[in-house]
Amino acid sequence: MPDSSPLISPESLAARLGEPDLRIADVRWYLGEPERGRLEYEQEHIPGAIFVDLDKDLAAPTGPGRHPLPEPAALADRLGELGFGSGDFIVVYDDVMGTVAARLWWMLDNLGHQRVAVLDGGLRAWRVAGLPVSTDSPTAAPRELRLADRWSNLVDREELVGRLDEVTLIDARAPERYRGDVEPVDPKAGHIPSAINAPAKVALGGDGRFLAPADLVEKLQSVAPAGRPVVASCGSGVTACHTALALRVAGLPDPLLYPGSFSDWSRSDLPVAFGSEPGALKAGS
Repeated sequence: MPDSSPLISPESLAARLGEPDLRIADVRWYLGEPERGRLEYEQEHIPGAIFVDLDKDLAAPTGPGRHPLPEPAALADRLGELGFGSGDFIVVYDDVMGTVAARLWWMLDNLGHQRVAVLDGGLRAWRVAGLPVSTDSPTAAPRELRLADRWSNLVDREELVGRLDEVTLIDARAPERYRGDVEPVDPKAGHIPSAINAPAKVALGGDGRFLAPADLVEKLQSVAPAGRPVVASCGSGVTACHTALALRVAGLPDPLLYPGSFSDWSRSDLPVAFGSEPGALKAGS
């Protein structure tokens, strides 16, 4: 059964529970609270869901930024150990606007696994629909997950510096972090010069579900007009994947991803900008 949409509704997922090729990934994660996601998973989760840890399963131990991309082979091995296979339809969810779920969606999609979708509205929408939850932790047998051997559509810090005047750089962090009012985890506050702030919530309605594609096109093109490549960034390359998901839902071109994002930039000697305006990186900086 083909699964071409990057989103699935709670009702559609509920109708598929129990299908032999369905695998559900619970990727709940909270900034500064590394164990909270697993604890909440143990309290209740969508029936059949397997917990996937952002820090341990979806990020490399070292690399640029706080959540560097792992080697594709390492990701395939780990997800296979958890029970996700090449023939599976993988549904991913969280309860923070899909910002963490989008990371796993992007990773699988980028490496060629076509049957992957994000639960639209996440666990909140599932609960609002009155659908069942469970405390049982499934033990799925290991499966083979075949993925491409390299990432694509990436840009690193050095390349980005040379292209800032030709791309639209989107920063998906909350406005207060973009402006530099607060910075809870990275060594500098502010944003990458020229970055435009478009928090993840701009793609969502009041119910936490994605806007209709036509409305998304209007919202996103007001930030990133057609004709320029888009680079998605955030704090550590996680929420940036939500920007990529929103662009896909809207039917717009996929962006490049800056995996290290501000967590990488802020650890360099490059300048940062403050306030609500993008600012610019001066020549020779």
